[in-house]
Amino acid sequence: MATAPLMPKATAVWLVENTALSFDQIAHFCNLHPLEVKAIADGDAAQGIKGLDPVQTGQLTREQIDQAEGDPEFRLKLTDPKVKLPQPKSKKGPRYTPVSRRQDRPNAILWLVRNHPELKDSQIMRLVGTTKSTIAAIRERTHWNAPNLQPMDPVTLGLCSQIDLDLEVHRAAKEKPIDHTAQGATLLPAAETTIRPRDPEPEEKKPGEELDVGAVFAKLKQLGGKNE
Repeated sequence: MATAPLMPKATAVWLVENTALSFDQIAHFCNLHPLEVKAIADGDAAQGIKGLDPVQTGQLTREQIDQAEGDPEFRLKLTDPKVKLPQPKSKKGPRYTPVSRRQDRPNAILWLVRNHPELKDSQIMRLVGTTKSTIAAIRERTHWNAPNLQPMDPVTLGLCSQIDLDLEVHRAAKEKPIDHTAQGATLLPAAETTIRPRDPEPEEKKPGEELDVGAVFAKLKQLGGKNE
């Protein structure tokens, strides 16, 4: 059974002492092992535990117990609560930081300021649970412990989760896109560095530059006559 009754062992003690239900029926209802229920009946387990009446607490009805006592295959089920309690609403506020981790907050703020300058002060406050004055002091290097601060990842320190950090960085990137021109020269993409240079194409000869065969032979005859 997925949902167990309130105080399962105390409920099992009461059912063992006050009903004729089988061990399997009690184990199924209380989400226990049948051998554990048998140990309770034998007095080897749950000693000193006072039984809890599931009928008085509204978890069972007398009709269900009577039906289960007459049918060993019948399985008891929790009755629906008469009063439904509203779900508590999550309160939005500064993140609580354990006392043992509060001394690491300035280091985490310094890490966020250096590695994610696009984050707003309100986002840093949500991530590590700090104040705006502390963030300003660390930005301006006027913090009382500024010389000893070392940038440390807030996720590693346990001040926030990686999901929360990625979410805030993604929000900040949408509001303030990164200016790539201000980052200086960057490496060329692989598509440009791995391309092979093309072989130079042979120059086409102009029509007026075609070879005159007759003029060549005439020049050779003149040279032959001079040698004689």
